[in-house]
Amino acid sequence: MQGRADAVALPGDAGEVAAVLGWCYEHDVPIVPRGGGTGLTGGAVPTHGGLVLSLERLRGVRELEPGLWRLFVEAAVSTRDVQRLARENGLMFAPDPGAAEQSHIAGNVATNAGGPHALKYGVTGAWVAGLEVALAPGELVNLGGWAGKDVAGYDLKSLLIGSEGTLGLITAVRLRLLPAPEAAIPLVVFLSSRALGCDTILRLFAAGLRPSVADFMDGETLRALAPSYPGEAPPASAQFALICELDGSREEVRAQREALLELVNGGEGQALAVHEPPDPRALWRWRDGANPAMTAVRGGKVSEDVVFPVERLAEGLERFELIASARGVRSCAWGHGGEGNVHATVLVDPHDERELDAAEAVGEELFALVVELGGSVAGEHGVGWHKRGRLAAQWDARALELHEQIKHAFDPKGLLNPETKLARYPARSLGSTGAENETHISHNKLKGTRS
Repeated sequence: MQGRADAVALPGDAGEVAAVLGWCYEHDVPIVPRGGGTGLTGGAVPTHGGLVLSLERLRGVRELEPGLWRLFVEAAVSTRDVQRLARENGLMFAPDPGAAEQSHIAGNVATNAGGPHALKYGVTGAWVAGLEVALAPGELVNLGGWAGKDVAGYDLKSLLIGSEGTLGLITAVRLRLLPAPEAAIPLVVFLSSRALGCDTILRLFAAGLRPSVADFMDGETLRALAPSYPGEAPPASAQFALICELDGSREEVRAQREALLELVNGGEGQALAVHEPPDPRALWRWRDGANPAMTAVRGGKVSEDVVFPVERLAEGLERFELIASARGVRSCAWGHGGEGNVHATVLVDPHDERELDAAEAVGEELFALVVELGGSVAGEHGVGWHKRGRLAAQWDARALELHEQIKHAFDPKGLLNPETKLARYPARSLGSTGAENETHISHNKLKGTRS
């Protein structure tokens, strides 16, 4: 999608952010916050002109207390730097939503970003102890803090987490960290069918196993990525790959590994093969290559980040494939199976209007399917401009009304990231190519271009 700003501001500290917000509020100027530029749903595009406020200069590390497992950083510190600071001090920051060098911590908080390790360790919001936020009409406010327990008031901090710049501008984030696990090993389980793969995920949980990651690839995705697999070639008959990571103490990892191997190697659910890659980093680079690999199959793709209840994952994947097939287009899916978080993808020729229209129609039916099965239209990349208005189908009318009342309480003039997240009526569906999972671009721009 495209937008045009009337001006761009690059404040140098949180006080300047609040001052810019104050000026915009005084002069009725729309304001769109922008971080690392990896937004995947058009959530940082000035559709109404106004001012784009870039937080890229707010890169300070205000506190690092390894002994207390905590870190206080400004908005534009990258995900990679947060992870590095934690790792260098024997700690861990688990959220890993992709594009780690580009994505900024405030953007991760604003979209409540996830990633593979969210299965065990939660999305970004689970790690946030407090926020410094510039709020209308132009003042800095601290929400939350380092207190181990605080139930004294409404949880305003959590309202800002996932708010996508529609309630306030996050200028700094207090993060809880954890001691890094002693050991971590990945296992790739290749199975003969999608149904068997999804059932294996459920059996993992029923057996009491708690992997930090339970990602999946369907057969179409696996076939495209098989030539670059870092190790012995996957079985040719595999229709599902389950990527598990086990972590904890060395003893815990050994026990979990034995239990997982016993679970997937016995009875009707027997795996075709189980690989333990010698280089975990190479495995994750391979996994991260799903997006460009699937784009290359046809020259373009349209992806949606959706969630099915994990017990209905198999049904959701099967019905998505049938929807795409009925429209005459190829589809594939991969994602975070332990949470039912699917990157549902239609492969298209970006120069073929028929295929683009078919992909758009598939997306509409997919969203309806997600709601029918009790899932969510957004799993880890936010709602943004692309999915605005779709929440009315997912929520009860009163719940939607309460969201709009909260928006009005924080932003009575409606100047903060207007027409993002809560707008009632969806725009024409967007295509996608791009970053860790999908970058959405306009239907017209999909012809011959990438964003």
